[in-house]
Amino acid sequence: MRPIKLAKEQRDLLVEEVRHYFETERGEMIGHLAAEGILDYFAATLGPYIYNQALSDCRQVVNERMITLEEDIYALEKNTNTKRTR
Repeated sequence: MRPIKLAKEQRDLLVEEVRHYFETERGEMIGHLAAEGILDYFAATLGPYIYNQALSDCRQVVNERMITLEEDIYALEKNTNTKRTR
């Protein structure tokens, strides 16, 4: 799996979220570089699990839609059991 690539704006926002978490929840002040390292570690460690769960969720939605689509296609079928009158 390729490493997660985030836009600079997203990455900066997440780094600030990490710094904020450490300050408010743990009472620790960490620098930008430390927060980037933590973000990179969790992205590499948790990323594949989150990605796989997202694929599983997507697979479920697609399967549900395919069932609905199949039902819609069956509903379009024409009746072929017509009796001829003489």
